[in-house]
Amino acid sequence: MRNSTDTPSCPWYSWHGGARHAISAAALCGVLLAVATACGDPGTKPRSGGAAGNGNPAVSGSSRPPTASGVPGVGYTSGVPGVGERMGRQIPDDTRQLVVVYGDDRDSAEGMAVLYEKQGAQWKQSASWPSHNGRRGWTTDHRLDDERSPVGVFSLTDAGGTLRSPGTRLPYWYDDHAYAASVVDPDDEAHAHDFDHVIAINYNRLKGTPPYDWSRPEGVEKGGGIWLHLDHGDGTSACVTVPEAGIRTLLGTLDPADHPMVVMGDRDRLND
Repeated sequence: MRNSTDTPSCPWYSWHGGARHAISAAALCGVLLAVATACGDPGTKPRSGGAAGNGNPAVSGSSRPPTASGVPGVGYTSGVPGVGERMGRQIPDDTRQLVVVYGDDRDSAEGMAVLYEKQGAQWKQSASWPSHNGRRGWTTDHRLDDERSPVGVFSLTDAGGTLRSPGTRLPYWYDDHAYAASVVDPDDEAHAHDFDHVIAINYNRLKGTPPYDWSRPEGVEKGGGIWLHLDHGDGTSACVTVPEAGIRTLLGTLDPADHPMVVMGDRDRLND
């Protein structure tokens, strides 16, 4: 096993995407996985990835910049299309990069991921991609193995993968073994490249650690190991997936100095 941190800056188990996965045969404890793969259903074929673009059907009709009243608590708007007051207030003032994942609805695994960057006081869309999330949709109370992605606002501080960094300012932990999920069929091509590159979503995890670190500050029952990673064409255990073009763009763009965050959930709850 090779392990290195490609930018400045193992536990043997990863509670990845809300489902437990043995990372090494040496650490197996006889746990049988109910899910055959980390984030998908075996037998599905990868969907061709969408290239980065400026169109965003997920939030069409929401691009008019909102205005604030200037009165605290009155007329507040986040300035981010499709993101309402409740969610918008959770975005730190010093954040200048946002990934917003617009789920189609609360029980859907389909969505759209959009990268925004702040220019002056305005959020400008840089790119968008089709995305997948938990195969059962979204939840505001994520639990281990519920197959739903957590709704919320989370920081993005750490990356890694089974391949070396393609170039990123985020701390990047390369390991050609630690990200490998236990799968029934190790030759399953649909999931062979899921974890080539991942970006950890800071839900129930310790910042500044490898994405595969299995520490769970809020307890194991709250799940964890939720990542942005390569799309495999269908829903996940709880992760969010985008095409390879999206992962590479995000890795090449996200900068710790801009305090990147992800805002994610179904469109109704994002707009609260």
